[in-house]
Amino acid sequence: MNWIILVLGGLFEVAFTYCIGRAKFATGTEMYLWYLGFLVSVTVSMGLLIKATSTLPLGTAYAVWSGIGAVGTVLMGIFFFKEPTDFWRIFFIITLIGSIVGLKAVSSH
Repeated sequence: MNWIILVLGGLFEVAFTYCIGRAKFATGTEMYLWYLGFLVSVTVSMGLLIKATSTLPLGTAYAVWSGIGAVGTVLMGIFFFKEPTDFWRIFFIITLIGSIVGLKAVSSH
């Protein structure tokens, strides 16, 4: 169950970076709403990470949580913010995904 909580926390990490990206292009009230979304998302993300580490090893949980955020944020940048994609970016994203899966596989929980 705590692995599911950890994955949800990682997805909220992606959500807070999405809010930052959207706020950058917004003005007025819309900008403040995106920043509010950022604050809510970061609070939920950290809360879920804290909850997950009650039974999962801290080092593994943090690495998986931040890895989900990193991979998700790069992919979000490519799909939503038109960031460049090339062989090496895709190669290192796949390498990072392999590392996250590997950490989960060797975890005793």
